[in-house]
Amino acid sequence: MSVKAFELVPAVERELLMGDKARINIECIECCGKHLYVGTNDCFIHHFLLEEHATTKGMLSYTVQKLLFKYLGLKKPVEALKAASALERIIVLCDATVSVIDMITLEPVPSGGAKIKGVAAFCVNENPVNGDPFCVEIGVLSARRRTVQIYMVYKDRVQLVKEVNTPEQPCAVSLDGYFLCLALSTQYMILNYSTGAAQDLFPYDSEERKPIVKRIGREEFLLAAPGGLGMFANAEGISQRAPVNWSESVMGAAVCFPYVVALDEGFVTIHSMLDQQLKQTLSFRDGHILQDFEGKVVLASTKAVYVLVPLPLERQIQELLAGHRVEEALALTEGARRNIPKDKFQILHRRILQQAGFIQFGQLQFLEAKEHFRTGQLDVRELISLYPLLLPASSSFARCHPPLHGFADLNHLAQGDQDKVQRCKRFLITYLGEVRSTEGANGCREDVDTALLKLYAEQDHESLLDLLASPNACLLADSAPWLEKHHKYFALGLLYHYNGQDSAALQLWVRIVNGDLQDSTRSDLYEYIVDFLGFCSNPDLVWKYADWALQRDQTIGVQIFTRRPVGQDQVKEQKDQVNPDDVITYLGKHSQALLLYLEHLVLGRRIQKEKLHTHLAVQYTDRVLSLLSQSPPVDQQVSVARDKLQLLLRESSLYRVQLLLGKIQECDQLFLERATLHGKLEEHDKALHILVHQLKDFPAAEAYCVWGSASRDPAYQQSLFHLLLGVYLDRDLPSSTVTGELEMAAVDLLNRHGEVFDAVRVLDLLPEGWSLQLLRPFLGRALRGSMHACRTSQVALGLARSENLQLQHDRLKQRRSPVLVSQKKGCVLCHNTFSEPDCVCLPGGVPVHTHCAAQRVVRDSPTRRQLPV
Repeated sequence: MSVKAFELVPAVERELLMGDKARINIECIECCGKHLYVGTNDCFIHHFLLEEHATTKGMLSYTVQKLLFKYLGLKKPVEALKAASALERIIVLCDATVSVIDMITLEPVPSGGAKIKGVAAFCVNENPVNGDPFCVEIGVLSARRRTVQIYMVYKDRVQLVKEVNTPEQPCAVSLDGYFLCLALSTQYMILNYSTGAAQDLFPYDSEERKPIVKRIGREEFLLAAPGGLGMFANAEGISQRAPVNWSESVMGAAVCFPYVVALDEGFVTIHSMLDQQLKQTLSFRDGHILQDFEGKVVLASTKAVYVLVPLPLERQIQELLAGHRVEEALALTEGARRNIPKDKFQILHRRILQQAGFIQFGQLQFLEAKEHFRTGQLDVRELISLYPLLLPASSSFARCHPPLHGFADLNHLAQGDQDKVQRCKRFLITYLGEVRSTEGANGCREDVDTALLKLYAEQDHESLLDLLASPNACLLADSAPWLEKHHKYFALGLLYHYNGQDSAALQLWVRIVNGDLQDSTRSDLYEYIVDFLGFCSNPDLVWKYADWALQRDQTIGVQIFTRRPVGQDQVKEQKDQVNPDDVITYLGKHSQALLLYLEHLVLGRRIQKEKLHTHLAVQYTDRVLSLLSQSPPVDQQVSVARDKLQLLLRESSLYRVQLLLGKIQECDQLFLERATLHGKLEEHDKALHILVHQLKDFPAAEAYCVWGSASRDPAYQQSLFHLLLGVYLDRDLPSSTVTGELEMAAVDLLNRHGEVFDAVRVLDLLPEGWSLQLLRPFLGRALRGSMHACRTSQVALGLARSENLQLQHDRLKQRRSPVLVSQKKGCVLCHNTFSEPDCVCLPGGVPVHTHCAAQRVVRDSPTRRQLPV
């Protein structure tokens, strides 16, 4: 696609160059800064000064001043000119001779050694390998031999440094470093004149078309290839760019990055090096010279000189963007990176990316737009400002100037298409959700989060609650009316809570539960309020709404208190905690909630306080008595209530036993509970009497013995089981009572728990008429136990005897070697002498005083011995 990249501006008109001399033609040109040199066919060199200035329309034009002209005296055309500004010299090719003239005066160098004869063409090495700044390296093609010569040109002389042979006669050359790019008679080639290495490129016919060899960068060349192609080749003979498709009759080429300019018989064509497409065509008749000088492209016909002025890069890019040619604009921007200072390029690049993003946003290409926005570091408020009313009223944002797009707002962009509006809003939701936690939202987090909240509410988006439940910067003054407008009362409550207004939040939520406001966001809002109060740090709010919650459902409402940490002793300093005593008093009018709260304290938190345990036991007891008093009682409810009571009575030891006994004493259905309470009072005989004779629940009696002897010594356990056996075999009862069930219970008890009993005492208790067969399991277990105890004691006795024998052996060893003490020998502990024969030997036979040994802790027991004097 076309783009206006250059304008053709006249530089030197015909009248200024040659006046009325019609036969004079331009043969070559050279430009060095503001200085333009023109060589003509009548052997003259003309020196002009070019001054650039901008017109009122912003275009570039030139004023030209002719400074000097010089006749070389050879009557031959001037074929080539090259400026060597460091030497203040012009290198001239005329009549197959290279000579050097002064750049200012155009006078020849006086020394006769500054000439090279027999030259067909030459070029200057713009990437010289010689480090001398006061010489110029040139490559020279011989007119008569198949050679390329390398010369060093100084102010007053030239010096041959290298000569390289070629397989064919060369007709065009370009030089970069050690690499020569040559056009031979039938092909192009790359030649390293230092190593002699050569690389053939591709063939061409020099008789059909003029060869073009143009250096365009470091070790890279542009060549005219067959088929109307401009081929790129590097020093290794590889093409790293796609070819440019230009005219078959091209006669000159130049590069003004990122464009390739080509001249043919009637036109100047401009192709992009980035996508190889033709971008511009200019009509230019009688052109025969096209060259570039330090970024300035100069054209010449036979009579006049023109400058191809590139339009400012930003203007070209803006024209591409105006035509929605985003990819071309971005490619052109990226391609200009190396020609623009880094800081300026970054600013330009970001702006172009942002503009490209808005173009693709308007075309609903949201993925591409998002990528350009993020890469271009777009201020996200530029995008938000397109959506009416999304930015907070307090926002100080103003759109970029000049503007990044031509849209007034989203309605202008969509032109009434509501589907397009909705798609744009969905995109903004996604984009803001991604960017809000990145550096792109720095400094404008309030604007971003408030806009996102408004979009969530308007679109009924599921992420609204996630936004408000997490850290956010939504502005309350802007967000609250918006949420009310869209009936998002629960979300508004969350916003109040996040801003520290818990009272307003609870008031709003309670109205929703009571039906005063309609919001179906949460079907479990009542449970949510209870949970909220359970963790609320304001006790006043807890007490204010606790009664409302308990009236709706005591089972759920009591969780306000059960989920809170207990705050009575350890954590009195925490203001957000409530005293359990205050809660118990408050729950007095809510019996079910009170029971659940006491269970939470006693069974859940394991608080060891007599008052709480007694209160819970009384509540359980009252519950059981209440259920039993119903007519008829509900068996399942009674069973569950009694299980809870019995568990508490067994597990707890903190409640007031006598109080509970008094409450159930008159109830003839709570024998098991009475037995447990008697057990707590160590009244095991009463408890077992109730279980055996009143309940006739023999398994319960055995379980009672196991429970009652838990964590007690074996003697206590044995006495408790003997007590149960005595109840079974009580001889004070009528003989008919002892028989039957009690006898079988006694037999089962002995057979199941035989290891607990003292067999001798049991045999004394058993009636004489009992069969041994009945007691076989008991007797067998008792016998095995007795034998085990006997053998164990024998093993222990043997071990003791062995230890005693070892000690006696050690004692005899000590007695074999006498220990001598005297009044002259001192104690090693106190350093005093011995005054009496009593001493103690330390390990190793060292004697010490007995009272010194008593004060010292040693590992081995010392052997105390009384020795004769």
